[in-house]
Amino acid sequence: MTLRSAAVGIGWRQPHYAELLERRPALDFLEVHAENFFADGGASLAVLDAAREHYPISLHGVGLGLGSNAGLDPWHLDRLARLCERVQPALVSEHACFSRVHGGHAADLLPLPRTAAALARLADQVDQLQQHLRRQVLVENISAYVAWDQDELSEPAFFAELVRRTGCGLLLDVNNLVVNARNAQGCSPDEAAAVAMAWVDHLPAGLVGEIHLAGYTEQPGLLIDDHATRVRHEVWRVYEHALARFGPVPSLLEWDTDLPALDVLLDEAEQARRTLVDLEDCV
Repeated sequence: MTLRSAAVGIGWRQPHYAELLERRPALDFLEVHAENFFADGGASLAVLDAAREHYPISLHGVGLGLGSNAGLDPWHLDRLARLCERVQPALVSEHACFSRVHGGHAADLLPLPRTAAALARLADQVDQLQQHLRRQVLVENISAYVAWDQDELSEPAFFAELVRRTGCGLLLDVNNLVVNARNAQGCSPDEAAAVAMAWVDHLPAGLVGEIHLAGYTEQPGLLIDDHATRVRHEVWRVYEHALARFGPVPSLLEWDTDLPALDVLLDEAEQARRTLVDLEDCV
């Protein structure tokens, strides 16, 4: 199943399972964290099967660690492949990060150095994943609170080369671009939006397969990408800019902590839909 380019969805989390299935709001797709459905059966998988009767599903992985030196976990790969076979998702995505080390898992999305060696390892493991699943995957840019001195490539160039080598797509998280700009440069929201829009402008067309929208929390001296608030105005600006550059792209509203009422998520999704419609009217 494929999504239309102007599709809008939300991240579907456990507190909203029953209400969403009962109300069946006008959404184009639902995104779930793949690892929550790796069991062979049980209530969660039954709920996901029920949702599939009404909505296309996007599987978003958070634990594979595509750039890890330790390689990809064969058990994780097999479970994801079994889930894809069962769900037949419209999209499958993961993150450009490392999380696995020999003998353990960091339980976080840690940034990769943008070096030739790290790019080669990431590309090799994206290839492994796509071959195992027998489908294209989307790879997401992450929020990062540290950077590597060894960086050799800009982030847009790093992703452009990854897509060229592997045929994967980019899951563009515009909130992460703003969070990273503000944390790295200590700039204002509007200045961060300008930095993020320049990032978008340096990305070749045709790479983006999905856009994520989310909110962040501001701590003294640090922004936390916790998906716990409404999308900020500067993130909406970057989203509009990305759509103007790339055209309509399936777009998803993420909200993972301090979950509000379902209607709040639906209101945010509706704002994304209005933005997409306005773009289509201008084309």
